[in-house]
Amino acid sequence: MRVGGVLSRSSPRPRAGSAVPWVYLAPSLAVLGGLLVYPVYQLGLISLFEYTQAQVSGGEPTSFRGFGNYAVLFRDPRFWQVLLATVVFAGACVVGTLAVGCALAVLLTRVRALPRLALMLAALGAWATPAVTGSTVWLLLFDPDFGPVNRVLGLGDHSWTYGRYSAFLLVLLEVVWCSFPFVMVTVYAGIRAVPTEVLEAAALDGASQWRIWRSVLVPLLRPILAIVTIQSVIWDFKVFTQIYVMTGGGGIAGQNLVLNVYAYQRAFASSEYSLGAAIGVVMLLILLAVTLGYLRLLRRQGEEL
Repeated sequence: MRVGGVLSRSSPRPRAGSAVPWVYLAPSLAVLGGLLVYPVYQLGLISLFEYTQAQVSGGEPTSFRGFGNYAVLFRDPRFWQVLLATVVFAGACVVGTLAVGCALAVLLTRVRALPRLALMLAALGAWATPAVTGSTVWLLLFDPDFGPVNRVLGLGDHSWTYGRYSAFLLVLLEVVWCSFPFVMVTVYAGIRAVPTEVLEAAALDGASQWRIWRSVLVPLLRPILAIVTIQSVIWDFKVFTQIYVMTGGGGIAGQNLVLNVYAYQRAFASSEYSLGAAIGVVMLLILLAVTLGYLRLLRRQGEEL
């Protein structure tokens, strides 16, 4: 009922299983269906056919191969090498991003307003920088002839992009640099929502800053940390621009290939569009499995997401 034009506390609420929430979500679901579901469907469909330049140009008919493209892919040792490199590289990027983002989020709660504002603006500037621009700037900083980093470190004309591991390290630093602001801002907002009495009580009990973070903040921020972890896994597993720009398309003899760049090479450089689509489907399934597994683990621990 209404009292003075305002809903009273006795006003009926939507019952469990009501269709009202779905009515509100319908426009968003329709947009997602057009922008996500249909392209994924087409990706999966192409991966089941023989689809190369000959079929695109109309020289040969498209033939159904079923899982033949996946069989070719899984028999290719190169695919497994690239997959392993992608998993290791993405894992290192996620760990680095979370470590830097969480550390700076805690730092934001310890500094005064002006330094906090400066750090926030600098971080958001890194986040807003396009990936191509950021990658080019990092290449200039680490340039063997004119880059200031080699001069400061006394490395002479050392080329960071020549060696496999140094090139991956350089790309990792750039990925962490452009990704940590999201983690920092999100975790900082979560820390600010924690009651100050809880932190003060822990400090009065003699807990160190590390112990407060590990035993107090992490359990309270676990849902937020789950979100930023999943986002980081998705972003870092499908890195393309940084690798392509900073290593010249995958490094010398493809030593710095990751799955996204490998899929691009198979699909467009080799005109094997069906194999490129198969790699895309494999990436999608891996990310779904990681995300669902992580969410299931959190639910077992009693977290509401």
